[in-house]
Amino acid sequence: MKTKLIIFPFNGNALEAYDCLGDHFELVCFVDDEDSKYGEYDGVPITSRKAIEEHPDALILAVPGSPTSYKRRKEFIDSLNISPERFATVIHPNASVSKLASVGRNTLIMAGVVITSNAKIGDHVCILPNSVVHHDSKVENYTLIGSGVVIAGGTIVQQNCYIGSRSSLINGITVGEFSLVGMGSNVVSSVESNSVVIGNPAKPLVKK
Repeated sequence: MKTKLIIFPFNGNALEAYDCLGDHFELVCFVDDEDSKYGEYDGVPITSRKAIEEHPDALILAVPGSPTSYKRRKEFIDSLNISPERFATVIHPNASVSKLASVGRNTLIMAGVVITSNAKIGDHVCILPNSVVHHDSKVENYTLIGSGVVIAGGTIVQQNCYIGSRSSLINGITVGEFSLVGMGSNVVSSVESNSVVIGNPAKPLVKK
C-alpha cells in the first residue's frame, strides 16, 4: 500500500519532487498559499493548506526555498504547524545512499545523487540531481544543495545554506550557516557564516 503524500509549496522544487516519488508514495495534492496557482498539475490538485487537515493520514514534504529565500526556509516549514513525525523523507529510486549514511526528516534526495559512507544529511534538506556527498561529511538542517555539486570528505555545510549548482567543496572545510555558494564555484577554504562566495577559487562577494 502506497503512503499518501502532500507536497508544499507548488514551486520548482515541488515539480522535481514529484518525479522522485517512485512506487512508494501516492501524491494526494500540492498545497500552496497563492490561490492564483490553484487548479491541477498532471491531474493532481493544487489547493490550500486546508488539505493538510482534510488528509490527516498523509505525510508532508515541504520544499520551499530558492537563492533569494533560502534563509527563510525554517520559517516557512514551521508555519505548517505539524508534528515532526508527519514529515516525509523522499529518496529517488535512482539515488544511491550508503547504508552507513543517515538522512533526516523532510529531506528530498533527487535522481543520481550519491551519498557515501558516514555522511550525515539533516532534516529539511533538498539535494538536487547528480550531486555527491562524500564520506564523513555533514549537510545540516534547512540547507539546499544544487545539482551536480561535489562535497568532499569531512566537510560540514551548516544550517540554512544554499550551495549553487556545479559547485565543488574541498575536503575538511566548513561552510558557515546562512551562507550562499554561487553556481560553479570551487570552495577551497572555510566560509564564514552569513557569507556569499563565488568564483574559482571562491571568494566573498558581499557580507550580509
